[in-house]
Amino acid sequence: MNTHPTPRTVPTVGVEEEFLLVDRRTRLPVARASQVLAAASAVLDDQVQPEIFQVQVETTSRPALRLKELADDLARMRAVLVAAAADADCLLIASGTPVLPGPDPAVLTDNPRYRLMAARYPSAADGNCGALCGCHVHLGTLERGLALALGNRLRPWLPVLQALTVNSPFDAGRDSGFASWRDVRWSRWPTVGAAPLVDERGYERRADALVARGTLLDRRMIYWYTRPSEHVPTLEVRVSDVSADLGNVLLLAGLLRGLGAVLLDEARAGLPPPAVPHGRLAAAHRRAAQTGPVGEGIDPFTGWPVPMPALVDRLLERAAPGLSAAGDLAAVEAGLDRLRRLGSGAERQRRDFRVRECPHDVIDGLARLTAAVTPHG
Repeated sequence: MNTHPTPRTVPTVGVEEEFLLVDRRTRLPVARASQVLAAASAVLDDQVQPEIFQVQVETTSRPALRLKELADDLARMRAVLVAAAADADCLLIASGTPVLPGPDPAVLTDNPRYRLMAARYPSAADGNCGALCGCHVHLGTLERGLALALGNRLRPWLPVLQALTVNSPFDAGRDSGFASWRDVRWSRWPTVGAAPLVDERGYERRADALVARGTLLDRRMIYWYTRPSEHVPTLEVRVSDVSADLGNVLLLAGLLRGLGAVLLDEARAGLPPPAVPHGRLAAAHRRAAQTGPVGEGIDPFTGWPVPMPALVDRLLERAAPGLSAAGDLAAVEAGLDRLRRLGSGAERQRRDFRVRECPHDVIDGLARLTAAVTPHG
């Protein structure tokens, strides 16, 4: 039985989604972002942006107090992008990795920073399979010290959230054997992984050193799974594949916001964060990327194997007071039941592939789910 008190405050929640563009006929990633963004920005303004490669586009929601408000915003942006992509003779796809390989050589977005990134990190900025798409959740409004305190407490819970949102089993037309191959590809970039336990002074010192040593171009390249945003007063959680099914996005946002509300109260009360070793967290994240929400995970608190469903149940119990305070408990419980019934994004991609062993069927299924303005199924 849950004995944690109800949180006093509930943070706002916002979501960034990265999408792929694929040609309507060949289903291959296609460099038409400029055309799509020109049409979409007329409606969405600054809520739509380019990404490093011209086969990608990104949306940014407004901060929301209610999941329904967030759902409406995300659905509206997806609908606009789907229509703009159709006008450019392509499909909008929400998948952590391209199902089929992209253009080679890569078509970079015409931006000096992106050109520098590609030149300095060529093995990571591989446009053939390097156009990776994540879903990033922002919790706020938080001053930097409190954002870092929340990140310190979220660390052990992120592997199971990663497992719930796996949606990238394919790599260049073949099954990678991972539920989230994006996680493997993404780890080529410097600093990708669990954030260190760090306070505000420690963060500033580490951030300055990473840039001064040339490990990173700038602070925006701090790719820890949690980081204080450099442009808005939030904690940004960057552990998840983008989800084709809007319902899974809302499940992630609801769980993170509910858990965040609980942990913020503990941070304000001065309770110490759990000192989970970095290596144990890395092992738990790798297992989550391999298996998704089925099979056996690794409990970051103990290092022992635990069935993923049991880890999910523990996460829900921990987040329940915050979910109740936000009015999200019933919606999140329904979202979890739905995910168990339909399977993760990775399971659904594989199920589409098994019908004819044809990657085009996977892409078409992703396009249908991405274009659905309400949770499907």
